[in-house]
Amino acid sequence: MPVPDRIRAVLESAHTVEQLAAVEHERWAHWQQYVHDQCERQEDGSLVIPADLAARWQVQIETKYAELSEREKESDREQVRRYLPVVLNALMI
Repeated sequence: MPVPDRIRAVLESAHTVEQLAAVEHERWAHWQQYVHDQCERQEDGSLVIPADLAARWQVQIETKYAELSEREKESDREQVRRYLPVVLNALMI
């Protein structure tokens, strides 16, 4: 089903894109802080990811969404829910 031009224009507007980009940055920063907190900081400032976490995250990277555990899927859903208020607000035209 094609997206009506009016809805496409709103969702692709600079304002909506900026709002979604802000949400994305917050999501990314939160994840990066989590990753950094799990790592061992070296004297030179670099970070070492523990082997067990690197292995676990690699498996998750290689796993299709449909094959994730319900807990992992819910984590992804929680992230999507961060975007929905911006989308819903944009569509209230």
